Amino acid sequence: MFGLFLIPAAGLGFFFGAWILMLFWGSVASWFDGPTLSYVNSLWVNLGLWASVCPLVIGAFRKMS
Repeated sequence: MFGLFLIPAAGLGFFFGAWILMLFWGSVASWFDGPTLSYVNSLWVNLGLWASVCPLVIGAFRKMS
C-alpha cells in the first residue's frame, strides 16, 4: 500500500528538483558568465539526470539485497 504513494512523490520530486536545478544553475552560471537555464530546459536536464542515474541506483539496491 505504501508503494502507491511513491509515484506521486517521485513526480513532485522531479518538478521540485528541476526548479532547484534552475536556481543553482543560475547562481553558478553568473560566476562563469554562462547562460542560465529556463524551467523547461531545466526539466530536460533533470530528465536526463534521472534517466542516467536511476538504473545505477536500481542496480546498487539489487546488489545489496
